[in-house]
Amino acid sequence: MYAIEARGLVKAYGGVTAVDGLDLLVEEGDVVGLLGPNGAGKTTTLMMLLGITTPDSGTIRLLGHPLPAERVAAVARTNFTASYVGVPDRIRVREVLDVFAGIYGVSRRRIRDVIEMFGLEPFERRFATQLSSGQKTLLGLAKAMLNEPELLILDEPTASLDPEVATRIRSILMNVHRERRFTLLITSHNMSEIERLCRRVVFVAKGSVVADGSPAEIVSRYGAADLEGTFLTIAAGGGPAHGEGSSTPGMEEVG
Repeated sequence: MYAIEARGLVKAYGGVTAVDGLDLLVEEGDVVGLLGPNGAGKTTTLMMLLGITTPDSGTIRLLGHPLPAERVAAVARTNFTASYVGVPDRIRVREVLDVFAGIYGVSRRRIRDVIEMFGLEPFERRFATQLSSGQKTLLGLAKAMLNEPELLILDEPTASLDPEVATRIRSILMNVHRERRFTLLITSHNMSEIERLCRRVVFVAKGSVVADGSPAEIVSRYGAADLEGTFLTIAAGGGPAHGEGSSTPGMEEVG
């Protein structure tokens, strides 16, 4: 079964089409990077997948639940965090987790589990204003894992972090993924991060999917030295080398 099944998504704002017939299929347990230049339609796509924004046309199913009809059931099994999602300044780390545990209906034991999972013990009594950028990212991930999501969506999770902290966060995230086997959809402008994390990448430009495959397959298809070179080619409006078409492994039907 697909964790994400989005077909023919279209969304326009004031006559400007942000997403134009986008298809995205993500199998359960997979780790997929959703990539593209600024303005490509990535964040709009994420907002539609989360049921925050309604598509003008197209269909979405999350974990088998059609949106918007079964959004509550889908969201209960999903979570999201991003580098731009903050918490109130005058609230302690443990209090943040207590509040969201109450919202998700999870036990105090689960709070302790995520504190240990993401190494928050040294600063669980600190206020948000006392946290470094890396610590805030760990708190966001811990909060997102409270309900043990089957689908986790991350938007630029390590943006603005120094390489050492970003590497540590990636390591923690992948260790948790190996243990829990949830589905992970991640956006990032850090191509080396995507190459380390993702089995599959989907490039979006001007609201549509332009490339879909493993990092190595897409790099080869575009004749680039690495994924960053591919990103730059796509951002500049370039296509695959030698006129090759883009395959879309995510669109192959099962069975």
